[in-house]
Amino acid sequence: MIRIRNVNKYFDDFHALKDINLEVPRGQDVVVLGPSGSGKSTLCRTINRLETIESGEIYIDGELLPEEGKKLAQLRADVGMCFQSFNLFPHLTIRRNVSLAPMKVRGLKQAEVDRRALELLERVGIAEQADKYPAQLSGGQQQRVAIARALAMNPKVMLFDEPTSALDPEMVNEVLDVMTDLAAEGMTMVCVTHEMGFARKAADRVLFMADGAVPEDTDPETFFTNPQSDRARDFLSKILGH
Repeated sequence: MIRIRNVNKYFDDFHALKDINLEVPRGQDVVVLGPSGSGKSTLCRTINRLETIESGEIYIDGELLPEEGKKLAQLRADVGMCFQSFNLFPHLTIRRNVSLAPMKVRGLKQAEVDRRALELLERVGIAEQADKYPAQLSGGQQQRVAIARALAMNPKVMLFDEPTSALDPEMVNEVLDVMTDLAAEGMTMVCVTHEMGFARKAADRVLFMADGAVPEDTDPETFFTNPQSDRARDFLSKILGH
């Protein structure tokens, strides 16, 4: 579903992504871990060209991700994204936040998208909030709306860039539960997160990033119990205390 070939990304003189090669099969949930500044969010943002790349190729479902233009917009519509901040439209109700993009981008009818919006809000556990505005919801509820909004486009891939890092601790699990359900249903996902429990429980695969490279790419059990690189061992000892 995602194929990344020899991707390099620079911020001025800083080499943020170094010859990244990666394939994510359809239905796989990949969690990206690593210290701050290792390139995790940058990698996530290149998958839908929110960050440009200096060299290399990225394919979504066999289609080369173009640099710009209408074709890029079409491919982007197949890649849902949830950020640290929820980026909801404050002047629109929750229902309208979820239904707007399918109407504008996919050209679907209002009645159809409204019905689908309610189904998705039900799925993420906040259908009763449909007619409220974002400011009336908690952070955890707003992030669940953001997930529903991304799902409303029927994406082939979901990207999560630290979706719980802006939340109060008691709200984290309600968002992770929705993500865990999505993974169980077979959504292709790439998740940048610091939530080790989620990585261990829901991921099919862990990518560990350090200094713009991927020194480890393995299953969660192997990563957490028998990391192969010094960088990963150091990271885990700081995070988990052993």
